[in-house]
Amino acid sequence: MGTVAPMPSTSKSLSDLAGSRVVVTGATNGIGMATAAALARAGVRVVLAVRDTELGARRAREFGGECEVRRLDLADLASVRAFVEELDGPVDVLVNNAGMFPHQRRTTPDGFELGIGTNFLGPFALTNLLLPRIRRQVVSVGSEGHRRARIDPADLDHRHTRWSSPRAYTASKLAVMLWGLELDRRLRDVASPVTSMLTDPGWAASNISNKPGLGVVHRTAQGLAGVFGNDVVAGAAPTLHCLTEPIPPGSYVGVDGRWGLRGRPVLSGRARVACDYELAGRLWSEAENLTGTRWPLG
Repeated sequence: MGTVAPMPSTSKSLSDLAGSRVVVTGATNGIGMATAAALARAGVRVVLAVRDTELGARRAREFGGECEVRRLDLADLASVRAFVEELDGPVDVLVNNAGMFPHQRRTTPDGFELGIGTNFLGPFALTNLLLPRIRRQVVSVGSEGHRRARIDPADLDHRHTRWSSPRAYTASKLAVMLWGLELDRRLRDVASPVTSMLTDPGWAASNISNKPGLGVVHRTAQGLAGVFGNDVVAGAAPTLHCLTEPIPPGSYVGVDGRWGLRGRPVLSGRARVACDYELAGRLWSEAENLTGTRWPLG
């Protein structure tokens, strides 16, 4: 299931969103930083939802505009709940951007495998808890890596299957794709004005591989992405297009280059497994049980 259609040509600019309030997770580096910066410079009120609030404050000064910095660690459900409790008022858009590549088999404070906990279960809980206050849109960053993934909702921690870094990462991104599918279905069922979109940034020169002890790996990944992939500004473009283009609810926006590595935003097809509503429903139920959060609408 490859690319199915170009992006519609009729659009509005980011400046048309001036005054709206957008939460961007992982806004201190990489694609999240580029997304938040573009929004702030367009007059959008941006909530920088970040683990490192000192760096977040520095980014807010660099971006200019109206930014507020809030601590959020998606690997820790207590932090997710505290973020929602401390954030007052409505939100127009939630951008679930933050993600990580699990280079070692580790667990979150809640006992989840680190990749699935950070990339899926944390954002899932955040969205459920915040959804009653969201007025317009949820945009979640997936990955073309979902095409190479398999997932068992009953074994998200890979206790009964072999764990590897690529397998854990792609499974977590397939979980995001299936979650986005089910979120869109549920929003439609209750006739909510909120829409759910999924994006893929291509292979962007982000900070995802910048971990202690992985300096050479990180520099190599950055160098290759700089040659074959998008820079972080181009990587943020699919997310920003979801906010400005009149695309259908539930869309998946990728990039138009060969193998999905780089290029401009384009409406994309997703792998057959990411279109499985029965699997998405089972994943949703398991995520509710694991996070202790429930569908809040209807």
